[in-house]
Amino acid sequence: MAANINRVVLVGNLTKDPELRHTGGGTPVCSLRIAVNTRRKDESGQWADKPNYFSISVFGNQGESCAQYLSKGRPVAIDGRLEWREWEAKDGGGKRESIEIVADSVQFLGSRDGGGDFGGGGGNQFVPSGAASESADFPAAADDDIPF
Repeated sequence: MAANINRVVLVGNLTKDPELRHTGGGTPVCSLRIAVNTRRKDESGQWADKPNYFSISVFGNQGESCAQYLSKGRPVAIDGRLEWREWEAKDGGGKRESIEIVADSVQFLGSRDGGGDFGGGGGNQFVPSGAASESADFPAAADDDIPF
């Protein structure tokens, strides 16, 4: 029998500033919204970007770091899982549902001043469970160097 897999990896830009709130138990939760472009040919045969928008939840210390250091337009890499949730609408409109991404790790790309280049700049990766932050510089990779 095959094992279940629920894994999502995205690289995109924040479409708005992060929003930090807390659960009833006091756990910090940061909400992010990112846009990820898909390139495809349009009717005229020209390449065009089609944006896809995703909602991300980041919990704990990592969520607080996202709220403190990220802002609209900043590029990020997200590694996480899909989570479906259902709730009753407050306005009496019945049941609502959504699918969002719960981040296991968020890597800040580009520079803090809003620079969105993905080139040789380092990023800060924040990992869950209060582990230490890691920072690394990676050389810019040509498209031919990407293994997938």
